[in-house]
Amino acid sequence: MVTDPAGDAPRLVVLSGLSGGGKTVALRTLEDLGFYCVDNLPAALIPQLVDALLAGSHGPRRIAVGIDVRAQGDDLSRMPGVLAQLASAGTPAELVFLHARDEVLIKRYSETRRRHPLSAQGLSLAGAIARERTLLKPLSVIAERLLDTSDLNVHQLRRLIATSYGLQGDGLTLLFESFAFRRGLPPDADFVFDARCLPNPHWDPALRPLSGRDAPVRAYLESQPLARQFLGDMTALLERWLPHFVQEDRSYVTVSIGCTGGRHRSVYLAERLTEHFRERHTQVLTFHRELE
Repeated sequence: MVTDPAGDAPRLVVLSGLSGGGKTVALRTLEDLGFYCVDNLPAALIPQLVDALLAGSHGPRRIAVGIDVRAQGDDLSRMPGVLAQLASAGTPAELVFLHARDEVLIKRYSETRRRHPLSAQGLSLAGAIARERTLLKPLSVIAERLLDTSDLNVHQLRRLIATSYGLQGDGLTLLFESFAFRRGLPPDADFVFDARCLPNPHWDPALRPLSGRDAPVRAYLESQPLARQFLGDMTALLERWLPHFVQEDRSYVTVSIGCTGGRHRSVYLAERLTEHFRERHTQVLTFHRELE
């Protein structure tokens, strides 16, 4: 994980919002940007976490905490007091609340087939969303920033968070994303690479359930000369041309790598490119569309 220099002022971001509103995507983006991230932490423990992380001279100076309707007991009602306590102690938190229109949230849940966290109470999806709005209203009314994600896709939300909270390095944020061609090209891609010409781990029964993040798949692809050459050619091309994007004051570049299923080859290549360019750029993100 990347951390800020110890001399930088600490920054604390508290993320909350409606389920399906994009909080998880936002939290993962902040983690990619070097924030120390904790999700669903009890409210009473937030000041202790901040004190522990900021106590050392070499600890993380950028912290993000996720709070949502999964909080137990009266945790949500405690949050205004906890935020006031943090401000009095010299570490004010920026409360960011993500939300979306009801019809958008319902559509997102129908597409992912996830269960709403309040569905266990015997509520319909619409009823669970309405109940959640009521429970989270005390946080939404005191939030410094309200983000309506109704008309944002995942890529646009990541870009918004990255440009709002990114480090101040060379000014360029890189996003390496994997995807499946059968589900269409990702929007806003600046570079698109087609990895379908490479040997496919899918045809090995032992590798099929895994992804390009897993060691056996990495080992398989690293043993393939064609995969090594493909990765080397992509790396060389990007190293050659990314400086020109910087010269043109571009703040964000998306590099998309696709394969048939979006689980093995494209994921492996996106991870390897991320590892390589994080040694040269302070703002590098990764997103695997078919895994998230």
